[in-house]
Amino acid sequence: MNDVDNEEASAPRERRPDSSHDALVLAARVGDRRALDALWRAHRRWVAAIVLAHAPRSEDLEDLLQEVAATLVAKIGTLRDPAGFRAWLRVIAVNVARAAGRRVQLRQRLAPTSAPVDEVRSEPLGEAELERRDEVRHVLDVVLELSPDLREPLLLKCLHGLSQREIARELDLPETTVETRLARARRTLRERLSTQSRTTDVRHD
Repeated sequence: MNDVDNEEASAPRERRPDSSHDALVLAARVGDRRALDALWRAHRRWVAAIVLAHAPRSEDLEDLLQEVAATLVAKIGTLRDPAGFRAWLRVIAVNVARAAGRRVQLRQRLAPTSAPVDEVRSEPLGEAELERRDEVRHVLDVVLELSPDLREPLLLKCLHGLSQREIARELDLPETTVETRLARARRTLRERLSTQSRTTDVRHD
């Protein structure tokens, strides 16, 4: 995460100062473990959506979140302005996700003929459950094909249940911008799923 320190200075500042949150950041910055734990619990949900929006599907989300948390602990002392914590943490999350993408690309170059191995299950899934999981996986694949500016708010909204106001705060954007991006993301998602459905129907005919 070498670019975390470089990007912190240019990261957007928080619009709404929060004295209690800033106090947690200040305590965490000097090594207060309880403050660090409290910060991570408060932000883990939206950080997961940011990581998911930028990381390759093949990577384990929990592993990447642990990497973000470890970087938070290691780098919190370098954060100069407590009000910039959310933007700073988002930079870390994006960096971790992109680093995972680079690792995947490297593995693919080193072993281009290797095929993914399906996870071994102790009990076979029913046909309906398999179809449901395939459908969810397909929709998520289409979501991950959206541009990052559309992916992030959509995942924060749909997977983690954040309101438009909460999304605006976490991404440091005007609420009207979040509303516009969510509308564009949903419209694009519907169009792509509809196009793929029509293509599949034609092939079956």
